[in-house]
Amino acid sequence: VQLQASGGGLVQAGGSLRLSCAASGGTFSGHTVAWFRQVPGKERDFVAASIRWNSNPFTADSVKGRFTISRDNAKNTVYLQMNSLKPEDTAVYYCAAGTPIVGMASKTGGYRYWGQGTEVTVSS
Repeated sequence: VQLQASGGGLVQAGGSLRLSCAASGGTFSGHTVAWFRQVPGKERDFVAASIRWNSNPFTADSVKGRFTISRDNAKNTVYLQMNSLKPEDTAVYYCAAGTPIVGMASKTGGYRYWGQGTEVTVSS
């Protein structure tokens, strides 16, 4: 499965962006899909995931109430709606897909497939 992330860009604090992640060569159906983010020199951090068996979303505390993950299995696309953006949300955002076991959905090691990343910059 190849993943292609898009939708990043430059936005002012308080603004919104919607990231997309499209799959090819396979489907998201049956996979947990997630977004992570990374700033230079730091580890890749979990942002949000949509669990494969119930599509229930869960998000990191740092973005809860501001970011929403959703998936459209028919379009093979996952979205991350980001509202009320803050400068500390600046990062490269990566989408991922896999079949993580319980407890691993927020860990990078739980995912087999990764997109190339899309950069988000939030100015103050």
